[in-house]
Amino acid sequence: MTPSQVYKRLLGYAWHYSSVFIFAICGMIVVAASEAGFAWIMKPMLDGTFVDKDPDVIRWLPLGLLGIFMVRGLAGFISTYGMEHVGRNIIRDMRKQMFSHLMRLPTTFYDQTSSGQLTSKLIYDVEKVAQAATKAVTIVVRDTFTIIGLLILMFYTNWKLSLVFLLIGPMITVLVVFVSKRFRRISKRIQASMGNVTQLSQQITEGHRVVKMFGGEDGEDKHFSKANEYNRRQNMKLAATRAISVPTSQFLGACGLAVILYVATSEEMLKTLTVGTFMSFVAASMLLLAPMKRLTMVQATVQQGIAAAQSVFTLLDDAAEKDTGTNTLKKSQGSLEFRNVTFAYASATASATRNVLQNISFSAKAGETIAIVGRSGSGKSTLVSLLPRFYDITDGEILLDDMPLHTIKLSDLRQQISLVSQDITLFNDTVANNIAYGSMSNCSEAEMIAAAKAAHALEFIEAMPEGFQTTVGDKGVLLSGGQRQRIAIARALLKNAPIIILDEATSALDTESERYIQDALGALMKSRTTLVIAHRLSTVENADKILVLREGQIVESGTHTELLAAGKGYAGLYQMQFDNE
Repeated sequence: MTPSQVYKRLLGYAWHYSSVFIFAICGMIVVAASEAGFAWIMKPMLDGTFVDKDPDVIRWLPLGLLGIFMVRGLAGFISTYGMEHVGRNIIRDMRKQMFSHLMRLPTTFYDQTSSGQLTSKLIYDVEKVAQAATKAVTIVVRDTFTIIGLLILMFYTNWKLSLVFLLIGPMITVLVVFVSKRFRRISKRIQASMGNVTQLSQQITEGHRVVKMFGGEDGEDKHFSKANEYNRRQNMKLAATRAISVPTSQFLGACGLAVILYVATSEEMLKTLTVGTFMSFVAASMLLLAPMKRLTMVQATVQQGIAAAQSVFTLLDDAAEKDTGTNTLKKSQGSLEFRNVTFAYASATASATRNVLQNISFSAKAGETIAIVGRSGSGKSTLVSLLPRFYDITDGEILLDDMPLHTIKLSDLRQQISLVSQDITLFNDTVANNIAYGSMSNCSEAEMIAAAKAAHALEFIEAMPEGFQTTVGDKGVLLSGGQRQRIAIARALLKNAPIIILDEATSALDTESERYIQDALGALMKSRTTLVIAHRLSTVENADKILVLREGQIVESGTHTELLAAGKGYAGLYQMQFDNE
């Protein structure tokens, strides 16, 4: 989008509050009119009092002066408060829209975008956008009307002298155009650098233990200092451009004023100009300098806002996760079938395109347990990610209850699946809210307790200071790895979905806890279709079928006993683990 299109779209957010917006603009126009009113009152104040000594003028002039400033003050409050009201609402609306959109973007978007850049857009860029929509509008409207009002007064007072000011107009326009382009270019660099600073800060916050353990303080400090210094330099370039443009525009205005003073004091002009008329004209000329200065400076805010808005709108215009499904599915039986499924990540370059999964075919009857094993990087986690459609397959077909996945509504499809991943996600909330999360928030306390008990989490939860109302901290940092995993398992149990995905679900548990949970999961799996990913082959011995993946292909398939008897890759992996134990 062009800058004008971006700004037009941005003002659309302000127009949602059109009544307040218009009211605030009316206040700005009144403030602008008061500037011209103050310059106009100079004529009767000097000619009527000091020169003519008119008693009527002497009597009403103080009241008139007070009236102008009272009206100006009230109008100023209305415009300032009104635009602030619109601005904060824009920030709230845009952040809400961005946050809602982020939850609907596909997984591939997060694979390719850093969390620091997203945080910068949500916090920093939106503030700049709101300033461009409100603060900049305030200055542009108020000062434009101020200049118009003062010019009208000047032409009314003496049109010959006013022509001088028109000569400097084109020069100021050229200056503003140059400054605008430079502001926009530097503003984009500042936004990118803010994203880098945010990203590096977030990395340190999340990975401080690794940094300390491996002595990465100096290296991380250098990285941050480099990004921080780049951000400082770009801001200083912005400040330098602003600092040069303002005195330049003021100097041009002062040149015009100097010429006016020279012409006004000529013998011919002195014959026609009264003291009051001259001072009224000079006051209007002087008052023009401040709005000219602000209009030049506002370009920084406008261009920063346009650059920020382009960043925000790019995010908002990213395609949301495609929901091609039209079929509803309230309760699945749990039968699955993969037919020649092939998958490659969309981010792969043309020269390095490689299928992560190739011609995957298998089926699972309702209630069966399918174990997926293989070396790291063989495609196990990618395979199970296709089932809830975190990624769409490149070729082939996946069926649930004989229905292709892409024909089922996403919300209905995901309601049929519970997931416990090796990367546990807990929110900075209570234990209860982490177990009864999302669509399960209305469950009964008895159901939640039963799920916690089945996951062998009830004992340590009840031992906490506030039981189920204990806050677990950011990402569950106040819990041990095993405790976090058991809460995640309790969440999956509470969902009571017909299909369960266990991606290294017992990897962080001690031997005793693992035995208890394996018993609980074993009872659960009897009536549910389960896909299990496990590195420890001893945990999948009882699976109905074991799939052995190698470089994205199924190289072996069968029961534990059948695969051992075959004496191939699975038997080798099993023997290796058995020997290590």
